[in-house]
Amino acid sequence: MPKSPLPERPLLLLLAAVQFTHILDFMVMMPLGPQLMRLFNILPHQFSNLVASYTFSAAVAGLLGAFLVDRFDRKTALLFCYAGFLLGTLACALAPSYETLLVARIVSGAFGGVSGAMVLTIVGDIVPLERRASAMGIIMSSFALASILGVPFGLWLAAIWSWHAPFLLVVALGSVVWGVTLVRFPALRGHLAAAGQHSRQAIKGLLELLTNRNTLAALSFMMMMIFGHFIIIPFLSPSMVANAGLAEKDLSYFYLAGGIASFVTSPVVGRMADRHGRLKMFAIMILGALLPVYLITNQGPSHLAVIMVVAALFFVFGGGRFIPGQAIVTSAVPARLRGSFMSLNSSVRDLAAGVASMLGGHIVVKDALTGKLLHFPTLGWIAIAASLASVVLASRVKAVA
Repeated sequence: MPKSPLPERPLLLLLAAVQFTHILDFMVMMPLGPQLMRLFNILPHQFSNLVASYTFSAAVAGLLGAFLVDRFDRKTALLFCYAGFLLGTLACALAPSYETLLVARIVSGAFGGVSGAMVLTIVGDIVPLERRASAMGIIMSSFALASILGVPFGLWLAAIWSWHAPFLLVVALGSVVWGVTLVRFPALRGHLAAAGQHSRQAIKGLLELLTNRNTLAALSFMMMMIFGHFIIIPFLSPSMVANAGLAEKDLSYFYLAGGIASFVTSPVVGRMADRHGRLKMFAIMILGALLPVYLITNQGPSHLAVIMVVAALFFVFGGGRFIPGQAIVTSAVPARLRGSFMSLNSSVRDLAAGVASMLGGHIVVKDALTGKLLHFPTLGWIAIAASLASVVLASRVKAVA
């Protein structure tokens, strides 16, 4: 493992902070759905385009990054991509219309996707395989913190000011994190000696990944895992408002309940995956997610307390699958190819999320009379089928020392 002037845990916390702002930028779009659809007078499929544009651009950038990231110091690559992400998010905050917001989401998605891949790559570089699921638990806790702190606070700012405010919050927090990363994060160049720094080596490495049965199994697994989760994610907030009868001002409670539950359980899931096996824990999380997925996608008018309980179950099991899942994926390649693989993996992940968003946007329609979202239960059954298929694919991925 590469040596660094900072101990492992502070490095992981700093990486979690990077991931926190990236996830917050992505997540805050979901609860803004009802407000954006009303203010811009757009339909569900147009809103899904805002979500899908972010992930599709991240997919393209991840594919291009696979040729480049292993040729640079990890710190340099992370700082560059993270700066681009913050500038793109600033453009989102200043967007005056649906069309300009769509373009800004494409920019922030391109840089944000590669930044997220770099975080996971660095975790794979600095944390031994036997502790990697626990490390992923720390990184994934940023998702919970975004739900507990970032999204509710961002929604509160949007309520008292405008929808632009949450994106400005991401830029402010991210600027601080970027500065700390610049000053405190160590140079990580150990992979350069193994991988080489020439374009020919990068292309050779990518071809090696694309012809290796194990890495193809890992990419297929990631695609199905993401698709099974993400086909319903863009419509959680709109469905809570339109179908479950939750007021827009109370959406923060949905994310608060889920975030707190996930924050408490994420480190436990990571430790259990290291102790009892990543595949076994992944299968348990998938099975646990089936009930809340069914309940959310079939939910009618409900009391706030019931909505919060379902949200907690969904975040714990639906989001918790990614802790052992990411550990399985990062273990599929040797260190010399990990940067290229994680960028390629990021591309596949974001492509799957984009396809799921667009497919969901064309299945779900808004009832002109009642305002309810129709056919949402159909997405639930698709999510359940894809999630079960991801367990089979996960069993085919082998760990590489």
